[in-house]
Amino acid sequence: MPLLYTIGKLTVAPALRLAFRPTVEGLEHIPDSGGAIFAGNHLSVADELFLGTVVPRHLAFWAKSEYFTGTGPKGAFSKFVLTGLGAIPVERAGGRAALSAFDAAIPVLKAGDLVAVYPEGTRSPDGRLYRGRTGAARLALAAGVPIIPVGMIGTDKAQPIGTRVPRPGRAKITVRFGKPLDFTGRPDDRTSLREMTDEVMAEIQKLTGQEYVPRYAPPRAQPATPADAPTTPGDASA
Repeated sequence: MPLLYTIGKLTVAPALRLAFRPTVEGLEHIPDSGGAIFAGNHLSVADELFLGTVVPRHLAFWAKSEYFTGTGPKGAFSKFVLTGLGAIPVERAGGRAALSAFDAAIPVLKAGDLVAVYPEGTRSPDGRLYRGRTGAARLALAAGVPIIPVGMIGTDKAQPIGTRVPRPGRAKITVRFGKPLDFTGRPDDRTSLREMTDEVMAEIQKLTGQEYVPRYAPPRAQPATPADAPTTPGDASA
């Protein structure tokens, strides 16, 4: 476990537990050893904080590459913190640049570490669960590890989009872990990746009770529309 992450587990994690008293369910689904991918819904920046707080092992989060390349004192500090926490930079522009995150995550997983991803690709703009992107399924097949569904409840109330820190007393925080999904032996063609991703999102929905929107989450500057009618993950098209 990286030194800075260990320091956080000994300082920040106990403080969050004391201040928010999160409820944790399904810890028995977290393996004591070996690689695994945690795939969860994404309501708030606080999701990472609480997930890291309740998972006893080190979690490597994917973080926007901009956090590693900023300039000035703020940029240097951001890079220092994320590197010290063992975060994996990811390019959001797509193409070959985006695949560098997979290249970095695969050896981490094969070495027996844990990686956390958010299949929706961005925070939900309205609290609903949006269609998942296939990256988590692709990574699970490439690394030969299971996916553990994660359901976060209440983090969007504790730290709404636009606020800097989570605030106690605003909501009850619940973190739920589902049974590991093992996709070993499944093909990695586009249709199969879509099916596996929909299975993951269905399990996340069971954990959170969120309404499901069968399309990708809009950018934060673009609000969700009434046409985003809720349905079930199984109804999502490929």
